[in-house]
Amino acid sequence: MDALQELKASLAKRGPGGIKSLGRQFRIMDDDGNKNLNLEEFCEGLTDFKVTLTPEKQKELFAYFDKDGSGSLSFDEFLLGVRPAMSESRKRYVDKAFAKMDKTGDGVVTVKDLKGVYNAREHPKYKNGEWEEARVFEEYLKSFEEPNNADGKVTKEEFVNYYSAVSASIDTDIYFITMMTNAWKL
Repeated sequence: MDALQELKASLAKRGPGGIKSLGRQFRIMDDDGNKNLNLEEFCEGLTDFKVTLTPEKQKELFAYFDKDGSGSLSFDEFLLGVRPAMSESRKRYVDKAFAKMDKTGDGVVTVKDLKGVYNAREHPKYKNGEWEEARVFEEYLKSFEEPNNADGKVTKEEFVNYYSAVSASIDTDIYFITMMTNAWKL
């Protein structure tokens, strides 16, 4: 799609921080503060961000990003459409981390899998007595899940999506790999 390529080219010109600055712009574009953009807010925001597209291309781009057809864009829908794909080396480390977390090897991470992988007793809310160990595990799993679809189970797809978003804000493979290696003790 030409409009998407033009937007990505515009982001690329801004360097590694292009997507991050577009995220800030997204919040500015959200005039009514509902954490979603309607078509008018989206078009105004593109113009303010100096992405010059015809009104037709802006509508085409909006429709492309609006995967659920709701007539509004969430930041996640938007980010999924513009972020670059992860490199193969990054994917390998994400796969290694998922495999480490998925103790049962069934392709889904649950609280049961986390025991022995994640130390809930080091969590501040566990330490201060606010949460039990099980709650720490549940909340940790939620961080990888889709916000409106939390079921206490993290699929590989959800895990990869989470790290794809993280990857989009990290400039180099070596930094991403170092972060994954340290975080997951790979």
